[in-house]
Amino acid sequence: MKFEQYNISSLIKQSLEELGFRKPTDIQFKAIPSILKGDDVLGIAQTGTGKTAAFAIPILHLLMRRSHHNKYNQVKCLVMVPTRELAMQIAQVFKDLGKYTDLTILGLVGGVDQAPQIKKLDKGVDILIATPGRMFDLVSQKHIDLSRVDVLVLDEADHMLDLGFIKDIRDVLRYLPSRHQTLFFSATIDEKIKDLAYSIVRNPIRIQISPKDPVSKNVTHSVAHVAMDDKRFFLERLIKEFEGQKILVFVRTKVRAERVFAAMQRVGIETLTMHGDKEQADRLKVMNDFKMGKVNVLIATDVSARGIDIQGVDYVVNYDLPDVPENYVHRVGRTGRGVLKGKAISFCSPEELPVLEAIQAYIGKPVSVMTIDKTEYLETITFTEETPNDNWQKMLDEDEQEMGQKRKKKKK
Repeated sequence: MKFEQYNISSLIKQSLEELGFRKPTDIQFKAIPSILKGDDVLGIAQTGTGKTAAFAIPILHLLMRRSHHNKYNQVKCLVMVPTRELAMQIAQVFKDLGKYTDLTILGLVGGVDQAPQIKKLDKGVDILIATPGRMFDLVSQKHIDLSRVDVLVLDEADHMLDLGFIKDIRDVLRYLPSRHQTLFFSATIDEKIKDLAYSIVRNPIRIQISPKDPVSKNVTHSVAHVAMDDKRFFLERLIKEFEGQKILVFVRTKVRAERVFAAMQRVGIETLTMHGDKEQADRLKVMNDFKMGKVNVLIATDVSARGIDIQGVDYVVNYDLPDVPENYVHRVGRTGRGVLKGKAISFCSPEELPVLEAIQAYIGKPVSVMTIDKTEYLETITFTEETPNDNWQKMLDEDEQEMGQKRKKKKK
């Protein structure tokens, strides 16, 4: 089924056509009809499968059909998200898909001057995509009226719980009308999410795509066993071998991000950093520079793993393994998005072996090991520009061949 066959506004179809959206992804195919019917939905799908459009398309259509000319600051759809970057990204998706409608859309985040946001709110906003902090500030100042909300969306709901937003989620319900549509979307689910979902929605339709394999089939992921103090040498070598490729590097903490940045700077590699200590304007500039290819290496904490759609990331490098296994899925999901292929490489030190085991248990299969013999290891930690440097590509090619042979055996 193609989008042109859906019973949605021709104005939305025009935007979909221009954006190159021809056929829905699995999560879109299953979620859109239920949302259009007014059902509450709990949607779980791998990263990069089009979850945002899965709720944005039907919401735009539903609000177009209803009387949406707001009285001052009455919001019709509220989308709550855990991070500023995700709020701005989702707002842009709504704007792109709704460009030919007269619906007003605002991404509301903290860390920036609230005066321009208040000005837009006072003119009337149909769809508000917000982080909890700034939203509640402006609700208390009477600049946001949630009493007429038709649709509530919680995106990356599990991460909102991890960040301690459960009280905010429950608090927002006090401002909403008793009858409204609720949509949950996430790449992962656990008992906490299910309990929350079923406690605040009416008989939700549960839609789960590829639950047994949370990592996209478009991503080849491998692990290299590397001592903690040697990781910077392996990262340097990888970046230089894959020069010109877009590489997203994940570290555990803000301090680690800056240390890795300094280490790369010392060997002449230009990188960017993204973490919670940066001002919002700086964060937006970093994301834009990385997306536009002005700098091809971004070192980030997990704040950038959730839902951020960065087109054309060739490699994800887990410089540090994530403490939470679910975050591995979100990290590697930054590559291999849509129909594109991607590679994820993890550096695992001896002290991180229990974390690796937890990740493998979570995804239900082992991560392929990249074998590094002593000579290759020594070459890497004494790496210079003159050293032959095709070992990474050779190891990755061998890894892919091995995985391909295993898949063929399974089919037999």
